[in-house]
Amino acid sequence: MPHALTRTHLIAPRELIEEVDRLVGPRKRSEFFTEALNEKLTREKLLRATRHAMSLPPVNVPEWKTAESTSQWVHDLRVESDRTRNV
Repeated sequence: MPHALTRTHLIAPRELIEEVDRLVGPRKRSEFFTEALNEKLTREKLLRATRHAMSLPPVNVPEWKTAESTSQWVHDLRVESDRTRNV
């Protein structure tokens, strides 16, 4: 299903608009800005999620203490998953 489009009025430096027009052409300006906004929104959401995750209290998981214990833990989970699926 196509996205609903909304017309809006943006104010930006003339040099910026001219550079976009030189790069993609004036007929592709809206598409360019839509892609740029999507990329910026994705980065901002990721940054906020990262900041939130960093603010959570530390979790003590013995299996995560070393790379070897983590690897063994993942291996054991996979073996158990395979065993229960093949029953």
